[in-house]
Amino acid sequence: MVNLKDEAVRAKEPPAFNAPAVVLALIVACVGAFALFNWLPGERQEEILILFALFPARFIPPAAHPDMIFPGGLAGDLWTLVSYTFLHGSWTHVAVNCIWLLAFGSPVARRIGATRFLLFYFMCGIVGALTHVLLNGGSLVPVVGASAAISGLMGGAARFVFLADGPLGALGGNAGPSSAPRAQASIGRALTDRRVLIFAGVWIGLNFLFGPTGFSVTGETANVAWEAHLGGFLAGLFFFGFFDPYRTSPSGGPGNVGYGEWSGRDPR
Repeated sequence: MVNLKDEAVRAKEPPAFNAPAVVLALIVACVGAFALFNWLPGERQEEILILFALFPARFIPPAAHPDMIFPGGLAGDLWTLVSYTFLHGSWTHVAVNCIWLLAFGSPVARRIGATRFLLFYFMCGIVGALTHVLLNGGSLVPVVGASAAISGLMGGAARFVFLADGPLGALGGNAGPSSAPRAQASIGRALTDRRVLIFAGVWIGLNFLFGPTGFSVTGETANVAWEAHLGGFLAGLFFFGFFDPYRTSPSGGPGNVGYGEWSGRDPR
């Protein structure tokens, strides 16, 4: 005899490996793009970088060459704000970014759904890119990597992972039977939560520490677009609410608009 109650409970239990498909798709895209780029001869790699990497000089020409024109024109200016997130500088670079994407992208994608996730991800990448451009006008150093967009995921995740039943809700002794993570992840609540402030402070501090020096935790020395990281993180932290499907219900309690349970229902 089948116990329907037990079957219902098992249906809501998370599988051992449950990374959202949209996150895995981005990882495959990043790895595939770098594998293809790495396979190309040197002159073709240079062409790809000029066409798809982020050059601040595209938007703010260098003083010495005010008439500099990049391939692609206005369309190129727009697509590089997104395409640079798929390019990387080394296998270590792409591997580290994929690990962070899996770690922070998974909870965000589960909460807001695939469509909102992609919009949020690329919005953070674009804001990070523009932040870097504003602070490095005229630079001819190309920027590549998904770090700004992933930093945005970290900022967005900070808005809800510390809620009572969120992934890190037990930190600080706030675990309990509340309805989180369905609870509204308001920016006011986030900015008054000590754990969120510590998390944000550590991340910003690490960028100021390692960014200007170019030294990374992997031991490699490289040009680190720390301005893009900060721009993406702050965009994720402050704008996550526009993508979060959870709203306060008319009765004042947390809503559960569009929330997909472990059974696999997509909240798009």
